[in-house]
Amino acid sequence: MLELEEVSVRFGGLKALDRISFTVNEGEVLGMIGPNGSGKSTAFNVITGTLKSQSGQVRFDGEDITGLAPHRISHKGIARTFQLVRPFPELTALENIHTGKLFGGIGARKSATTRREAFEVLERVGLAAKGHVKASEFTILERKWLEVGRALATGPRLILFDEFMAGISAREVPAAVDLVKSINASGVTIVLVEHIVKAITGACDRVLVLDAGKKLAEGSVDEIIHDPRVIEAYLGSRHPHG
Repeated sequence: MLELEEVSVRFGGLKALDRISFTVNEGEVLGMIGPNGSGKSTAFNVITGTLKSQSGQVRFDGEDITGLAPHRISHKGIARTFQLVRPFPELTALENIHTGKLFGGIGARKSATTRREAFEVLERVGLAAKGHVKASEFTILERKWLEVGRALATGPRLILFDEFMAGISAREVPAAVDLVKSINASGVTIVLVEHIVKAITGACDRVLVLDAGKKLAEGSVDEIIHDPRVIEAYLGSRHPHG
């Protein structure tokens, strides 16, 4: 479904991505892990068109989307969330969902005024009861769920989750994992960037590990959490299941 081939990004003398190549298969949940600064968010920015690579190619369903404007990439069916959520604070939850529809594909934009469909999105993220509440009154957790709702409202086939579980409590992680799995079960392919190992092991089919802008390892969850290179570079001395 999604392919990155030999993608490189440099910021001055720093190689943020160094000839990265990987694929995302339709229907899977791919986890992407690595230390801070390893290139995970940079890869997301290249995929969604907010950052241009110096070399390489990004393909979606076989089509070259390298360098396309973000709104055009969104129209093709790729959405993302951000670690630092920024809903429109003076808009209600329902109105925030409508903004997501406006940036989606043709089908999503045509139904931008359909309240029922917007409420269905809110139901999927557990916020239907707060449809008429302003986002400024939401808790951090609710804002994160609303961020996921806006991504879903675009009608995506692929969602990139950029540490959307950051800042939530340990007891809230299982609900977040269940949300990811339910979205995937509905037919949406997912790439999940997380530092929470339990989220990766609980939600992902396969894991890609980046380190210093390069691909360090790739494989099943079990292969990755027992890979000595990954433990040394990222997981540390803690038990990988901890």
